[in-house]
Amino acid sequence: MGDFEKRLTGGHPNSLGNTIEVVEDVLANHELFVELFNCYFSDDEVVRLRVSNAMKRICKTEKVLLLPFVDRFLDEISKIDQASTQWTLSQLFLQLERDLTPTQKAQALEILKNNLSTHNDWIVLCQTTETLGRWAKKDHELKSWLLPHLQRLGKDRRNAVSKKAQKTLAMLSG
Repeated sequence: MGDFEKRLTGGHPNSLGNTIEVVEDVLANHELFVELFNCYFSDDEVVRLRVSNAMKRICKTEKVLLLPFVDRFLDEISKIDQASTQWTLSQLFLQLERDLTPTQKAQALEILKNNLSTHNDWIVLCQTTETLGRWAKKDHELKSWLLPHLQRLGKDRRNAVSKKAQKTLAMLSG
């Protein structure tokens, strides 16, 4: 984890730190992706937060770099008990949807359903609602599962969570 872990450490926890520079390095030299991915296993939660941010940026620019790691996102990264990791997975699964095998998509769906059912972090709930809502437009079984959760979250005391749930509910009902 050497260089990238050091470069992603420190500073204000909500800042990007050196994330943009690390992303630029990976995009310039794809062989560095493995080193960045391995920073998910850092003991430093700020490093893991910044790795998540870097993954979203790389996925938007060159998602092909993430494709060989989809199974590791599903099997390993999904088990990291950190909100930023979970909300990033929701975003990545949505961006990678067309590239997932049926088995991978089923596994991603189970991870997202679990997160929506058990997480309390508002960003995890909002991002997961977004992904599941989009997927439910094409999946009647998922829609049936999702509707009661949206009704519950539509009453959440946090404005962002309730509005996202209500908007998704309206989209699926329309």
